[in-house]
Amino acid sequence: MPKNISKDKSIRRAKTMAELAVCAVFIGTAVYLGKSCADKARSVPMLEVRKTMVEDVTIPDASDAVDPDKIIFASSSVDTKSKFYGDLILVNNDYPYYSSGEEDLVSIMTLNDETGRSEIFTAVDYDYTILRNVYEPMAQMIEDFYNIYYNDTLIIYGSYRSTDFQEELYNQFTASSEDDGEAPIVAKPGHSEHETGLAFDFSETVNLDYQGTGDFAWINENCYKYGFVERYTEDKEGITEYRKEPWHFRYVGIPHATYMTKNDLCLEEYIDLLRNDHPYEGEHLEITDDEGASYEVYFYPSDDGAETTNVPVPTGYRYEISGNNVDGFIVTVHKDEKVNTGEENITPTAPATTEAETEAVTDADTSGV
Repeated sequence: MPKNISKDKSIRRAKTMAELAVCAVFIGTAVYLGKSCADKARSVPMLEVRKTMVEDVTIPDASDAVDPDKIIFASSSVDTKSKFYGDLILVNNDYPYYSSGEEDLVSIMTLNDETGRSEIFTAVDYDYTILRNVYEPMAQMIEDFYNIYYNDTLIIYGSYRSTDFQEELYNQFTASSEDDGEAPIVAKPGHSEHETGLAFDFSETVNLDYQGTGDFAWINENCYKYGFVERYTEDKEGITEYRKEPWHFRYVGIPHATYMTKNDLCLEEYIDLLRNDHPYEGEHLEITDDEGASYEVYFYPSDDGAETTNVPVPTGYRYEISGNNVDGFIVTVHKDEKVNTGEENITPTAPATTEAETEAVTDADTSGV
């Protein structure tokens, strides 16, 4: 018995030692693996990685952001002959007016009756007409003048004339005048601004001699705010080739009248300025009117060898195209007037509506160019 018991104890002791050895090995292995993992974890600089990633990312500066107000231009196909039409056409001794015979004319006195302005100003008779788009700014200017001075003596003494009418006036003038070497007053037929419907002459019913003085000085000083310029001034006689006519006003549109007036430019000079200094490919002319409205203006040459010219025009903004009656187009962008993409914008077209022309020549309409 004692030998058997001693043998059993020895076996159990050996088994226990083996189990302890296995456990020790297992624990040692676990400790080794854990240490190894910890060492590897410490070898990866996570904070440094994150720092490097932040430093490598370029954050756009505000000045690099896309300007939502930047004008994007697209090509618009325009009839090349449209260069002869528009509010900015130059008509003088060198450049005649190519009438379509379809000017959109309205009777000044008829519209005065319709708008209640008959007591404020008048025309010689109901046959005196002007382009439809010129009547309202002209009438508004006169109405504002009246509301300041309560002067109702203004009369439209010259407005639209047909080429035949202009020819008769010219013949009358040349037959009764001696060549004194001075610049003329009456334009050659085909070369008068009156044939465009964009111009008119003032007189007044008291002295029948409008000189832009006294109360009327307000009109000559403020006409640009309504889109008009005093077309023939004494200091520009060498350029326009016409004598001073303080009664003759020409519509060109507010931004252009504003720039011309404030920079002392006649229309000939302004057309040259746009062509030479502000082409589409170059620096565009920036204009701000007295009301704070902003405009961008540039010139684009006509493709005279083709029926159409692809004119660059802005997308998303109201714009106008006018021919200059010389060699191309003037685009005026209204930078404060956004429109939906694809919305039809204003393009130059020949006048579309005809009203009866004045057939009889009267002695009243002999006031000038």
